[in-house]
Amino acid sequence: MADVWWDDVKDLFDPGTIGALPDVRVPDTSGRDWQALLDLIVERGWRHRYTVGETAAPLPRARDVLSRSDSAEIPQLRVWPADGVEMIFRFRAPEEIDVDVDLRELQGQDRLDLLCGFFGAIGRRLGKPVLMDPEGDHGHPVLGFDVRADRVVRLVDPR
Repeated sequence: MADVWWDDVKDLFDPGTIGALPDVRVPDTSGRDWQALLDLIVERGWRHRYTVGETAAPLPRARDVLSRSDSAEIPQLRVWPADGVEMIFRFRAPEEIDVDVDLRELQGQDRLDLLCGFFGAIGRRLGKPVLMDPEGDHGHPVLGFDVRADRVVRLVDPR
């Protein structure tokens, strides 16, 4: 059964309303949470590519990538949980997992279910909420995985 229905949240997936690239985050994390995320990606068999700048490299241990110098380039991890859907993780800080999604890839119930499954897998593994904020509006989530409800829920009233 779906966590949420497309008709109930499609306004949150309008690139003209909240931006094409909303900010997805897991707050209050640590290096241990980052490592659990990396382990989950491998366990699920999600296709992925880790890069520093333009250089591809093997997936590192979280402690190694998060202990880089402040002047070092921010590494990226591209994850494809399904064909045509890309999630981009950026290793900015241990305290928050940051991921970009493209709403143009997430239209309709099937893609919404995929996103909910992705949020749920991460939220359950970490025991933390996974929140989606409008692009550039950090701290005002509109949709997210609720740990207590054990599902993705709408976090704002419909317009």
